[in-house]
Parts: sequence; structure tokens; C-alpha cells
Amino acid sequence: MSPSLTGMAQQRLETAILRSGLSSAELADKAGVDVKTVNRWLAGRVPHRRTRVRVAELLGETEETLWPAARPDTQAGAPATAEVLGAYAHRAEIPNDLWVSLVHKATRRIDIMGYAYPFVLELLPKASEVIAAKCLSGCDVRLGFADPDCDHVIERDTLEQMNGTLPGRIRNALSMLGPLPDTPGCRVGLHSTHLYNSVFRFDDEMIVTPYLFRARGYQHTALYLRRLSPHGIFESFADQFEQIWQTTVPYTERDSRGLTA
Repeated sequence: MSPSLTGMAQQRLETAILRSGLSSAELADKAGVDVKTVNRWLAGRVPHRRTRVRVAELLGETEETLWPAARPDTQAGAPATAEVLGAYAHRAEIPNDLWVSLVHKATRRIDIMGYAYPFVLELLPKASEVIAAKCLSGCDVRLGFADPDCDHVIERDTLEQMNGTLPGRIRNALSMLGPLPDTPGCRVGLHSTHLYNSVFRFDDEMIVTPYLFRARGYQHTALYLRRLSPHGIFESFADQFEQIWQTTVPYTERDSRGLTA
């Protein structure tokens, strides 16, 4: 461990203990160790993994915050392959059971960004109602679609050799939203951005489809990711979603008449 990281860990641990209001003896008792062991931690020794997790929990911190050098996987520049739970040659090869489980498990956040993705709304009977119920239970949902009337949709249609059908596919997907545009906790936006991949986020799990030249949506490759680090692959795509979302124009049910005409 480098001297700088050692000093950082000592300061963070000491500050966390002071903030918690616990004495070294009280922390030792709750963690199941001798008070001399706590003093060794404060002097720079790193606890064993199980103890680190327990102490972090007691102090209301994370393991990587208190002992950054003990979790190199969460540091910038660390290999992030552990975040890849699965890889598919084509999006169409992802099992429907995986998509359905991701929708059902999500409780905090659903973020989707693409051109048109009607298949998501066809995964479950009354999928829009299922997602709306999640919104009403506190789940934050953001759905980004391409504006079917923008120039780049026609360009994408030509690139993917879709024979002018992409605008209609987007309108069809929007028509399947049901109660979602007017459901508190759900926001639907239209973007005019040239996308390089689609993002489907469900809490801390995500499916990303990097685009292949001239391939259609179901033909693109796909990565199934789980967030482990603020510097990993997951966070890179989550940041991309945020940047594109900031460019969207809100879509509401009142807009549907013009988009489906």
C-alpha cells in the first residue's frame, strides 16, 4: 500500500469513528475484536475482508471508502471485466426470461435509451401497467425514444436499410406506452441524437447493445452488466445515458395524436 493511500485510510477511518459517536472500545465490541486491533487499524493496518465489511456497516460507510487500497477493483483504471455478467453476439439471443426478471426486480430505477424498442413493452402482458405500478411505488423511470420526425431518424433508417419503416416503428412503440406518459415518476423524452448503442438499465444491472454498421437492433451485440465500481463499464454507459437524456424534449400523452397520425 502506498504511503498516500495508507494515510488516507487512517484519516477516513478515524473521521468515520468520530462521526459515529462510538469509542474505539465500543467499535471493537460490536465488531467482535480486541480494542488493540482497532488501534492497529488506526495506525494503518488493514482488517480482513469480513471484518472490513462489518466495520464499514457499523460506521455507515463503504469498504472502498475506508480502505481504498483493499478494493483495487473499484479504483479508476482497474480492470472492469468483473462487471460483465454475460455477452451475446446478437441482442436477439438474450433470453426473454432475463429481460422479464430485470423488469420485475427493478425497484429504484429504470432507464432506457434507444431509437425504438417495442419489444420491451411486449415482454409481459400489460407491461406498461407493470412499469406504471413500479413508478407509483417509488421507482424512477426514464424512457428515451428518437423523435420520429427528426432528420437523423431518416439517416438511421437508410443506414440500417429499413426502407422507411423506422419512424413508424418509433410511433408504434410510443403508442404502446399506455398510462406511462402521465404516470408520476415516469418521464418519456424524445431525442435527436445519433446513438452508438442502446442502454437498458434496471437498478444496478444493465444491458447495452453497441451498434454494428448497417445492422438492425436485434442483430447488434449485447453486454449484460452489473455495477461494481464508480469507474467501471456500467458507469460509462450510465453517464452516456445522462448526457443524452439532457438533450431530450418531454413527450406526453397529449403529443400522441401528432406522432401517430
